[in-house]
Amino acid sequence: LFAGRGGRGTGGEGREDRGTGTASGGAEGSFAAMDPPNPNPNPNPTDAQPQAAAGARLAALSLRGGRDLPPDFHTAEIHEHRTDDDDDDDDDEGYLTAASRGGSSTCAWKEAPEGLRDDDKDGDDVSPPSPSSSGYAGERGSSLDDDPEPEPDPEPAQDWPRDKKHLDEDDASSSWRKRKKHFFILSNSGKPIYSRYGDEHKLAGFSATLQAIISFVENSGDHIKFVRAGKHQIVFLVKGPIYLVCISCTEESYEGLRGQLELMYGQLLLILTKSVNRCFEKNPKFDMAPLLGGTDAVFLSLIHAFSWNPATFLHAYTCLPLAQSTRQAASAVLQDVADSGVLFALLMCDHKVISLVGAQKATLHPDDILLLANFILSSESFRTSESFSPICLPRYNPMAFLYAYVHFFDEHTYLTLLTTRSDAFYDLKDPRARIQNVLMKSNVLIEVQRSLRESALHVEDLPTDPSSQSASQPPQSSRDMSSQSLSFEMIGGPAGLWHFIYKSIYLDQYVSSEFPSCISNQKQQKRLYKAYQKLYASMHDKATGPQKTQFRRGEDYVLFCWITQDFELYAAFNPLADKTQAIKMCNRVCQWVRDLENEIFVYGESALSCTIIVGEVYEGLGFVTFSQKRYSFSFPP
Repeated sequence: LFAGRGGRGTGGEGREDRGTGTASGGAEGSFAAMDPPNPNPNPNPTDAQPQAAAGARLAALSLRGGRDLPPDFHTAEIHEHRTDDDDDDDDDEGYLTAASRGGSSTCAWKEAPEGLRDDDKDGDDVSPPSPSSSGYAGERGSSLDDDPEPEPDPEPAQDWPRDKKHLDEDDASSSWRKRKKHFFILSNSGKPIYSRYGDEHKLAGFSATLQAIISFVENSGDHIKFVRAGKHQIVFLVKGPIYLVCISCTEESYEGLRGQLELMYGQLLLILTKSVNRCFEKNPKFDMAPLLGGTDAVFLSLIHAFSWNPATFLHAYTCLPLAQSTRQAASAVLQDVADSGVLFALLMCDHKVISLVGAQKATLHPDDILLLANFILSSESFRTSESFSPICLPRYNPMAFLYAYVHFFDEHTYLTLLTTRSDAFYDLKDPRARIQNVLMKSNVLIEVQRSLRESALHVEDLPTDPSSQSASQPPQSSRDMSSQSLSFEMIGGPAGLWHFIYKSIYLDQYVSSEFPSCISNQKQQKRLYKAYQKLYASMHDKATGPQKTQFRRGEDYVLFCWITQDFELYAAFNPLADKTQAIKMCNRVCQWVRDLENEIFVYGESALSCTIIVGEVYEGLGFVTFSQKRYSFSFPP
């Protein structure tokens, strides 16, 4: 794969036989010279439209204000659709920043491109529109440039150009080959759609090679999953006519990389919907890359999240810590809007949920929340104007568009109203103004800003264990307390606790602590997140079966994972931590989270609910687990 365009692949294509599950290797072959399979054996030359005309139509897309969407805009019946697909870095990657760029008009409409309109006479199948390339007046900043040799410490975050990186590179460039992690999206005809590094057009030969490898294995009646070539792992994901490939030497697991490709595919569907497959059925050589013009920042932001956002592998969302009364005030006004015809109403602060309300029994999958927030935060046009954009929620219904009304109250806090109506922009302006008025009068927005500054969880604030102290002991002197504080700073927290992530399985939500001073380095933090990802993959490995606990001791830290039917806990301790003390500390963390659950989690407000906590003693493991159940009761008026 790395021999350059036109080169010969010397590694065997690893594949797994579905019948026996045994791995087999392929012989040497010149993959670049193979012709891609033609899904249509008798193509009609008259069906192919001139590329120049299609390009002109796609290039003509622009924002239009104060007008209705076209009558043939894609509308489909909305129904709840949830799947259980597998869900999951480049060490030289940096932090994203929200550098300001030009805005858009007050009313941001995104029109369906003519290239995706259906010309069938029956009118039953309507191809999906997509956000126009000019709909992204500004794009979220990309990550720091990758150096072939990683530096000791990354530089502080700063404003970086939002344009795609390293467009001068191709598969013949030595710098391109030294990148630690590549992502590719291509069609089943070998046409490049997206590449993390380099210009897609310059990588056409490399994309054809990847397509030939996939076709070679499929023609033998098998499905390719991954290939190992030295330190590199090449993971393939086939989604109908769209192929996704990740080439990585970051030592991540196959399940983790496949989960990242699933999220990449979900981000693609959020922009275009799954109905784009019809375009490939009509024309196997259909070029989808122009439809994604201007969305490079969206994919770069998602790739960046693979390294820094636990939601990408936990498949859960996190909430902004708020007082229960404050969150209830926000939920009440959102519920009023949801009752008036809005499908979902979300109030968020960056990637954290403040309140979430759905109409009737509609529910949002955490992956949809992640992809929607990534799409909004990485598109600067949403920040500078009231916007109304077609989007698809792949876990809710991958075949249809919803319409998102987005308004930012400040730099971090924004409201998203999702509806099935394409003409609801002006109808949603009044509810938005009413919501904003209530949030300001009830000081919700002020509390949100305060929470951003002060409400983070720190392991040093973990309550002391009452059983470990005696009432007869004298109070600690200021010298003793300062010594204990210094000890916590050196080891990270009580009993050497450095960091933890707690996931509520019932709520699909998680909470994590802030990094202590002993893990202030960005590379150390990133390394710990990688370790969490590997631990998560190990605990959920389908081959070995699910595990309940796991204790790993390494040179840099000790990792402990504890999974019950109600929660998952991932904790990091200093390398000298004792196993018994670590288990006791995890019990204290769980109790602390339960004490704060009304502030750090979002519960449904539509029905009266109560919590029943049942204690179970695991004598062999030396700890107590609390099985937390929530039951909802609806009463007539």
